[in-house]
Amino acid sequence: MTQKSELVIIVDDDFRVREAISELLASRHLESVAFQSAAEYLRFSYPSVPSCLVLDVSLPDISGLELQNTLAPVQHPPIVFISGHGDIPSSVRAMKAGAIDFLTKPVDEKHLLQAINAALACDRESRHNRAELAKLEERYALLTPREREVFPLVISGC
Repeated sequence: MTQKSELVIIVDDDFRVREAISELLASRHLESVAFQSAAEYLRFSYPSVPSCLVLDVSLPDISGLELQNTLAPVQHPPIVFISGHGDIPSSVRAMKAGAIDFLTKPVDEKHLLQAINAALACDRESRHNRAELAKLEERYALLTPREREVFPLVISGC
């Protein structure tokens, strides 16, 4: 894989779907990598670049919704769900857990690209915010104990 600035990760057990999405993304000059199961994805060590996860609800090992729950406690790419058997409870559950979108197969290319772009933008912003927070924490760590004691007072205007 060449070094790119963004990555779309596809997890779908249907080879044709993985290929179609990969080709669509390649035509838009977006780097992608595809997996047929959640286990394959979890073994993947992706580069630290803005990313999104295009995730099928029905996978051979665990469901996409279960994978979303597994990933919840850790930093992970924003998720765009796709499903051939989407139902309202599944879509509501996915969206409440933070999914960017929930699309039904066959997926409309325009809607998929919009959802992917929104997910990538979300991840870029999240990465930027984490980097800014890390800088602030680094600066705070350099304060003396007395400066740390006075700091809340300065912020509150006292």
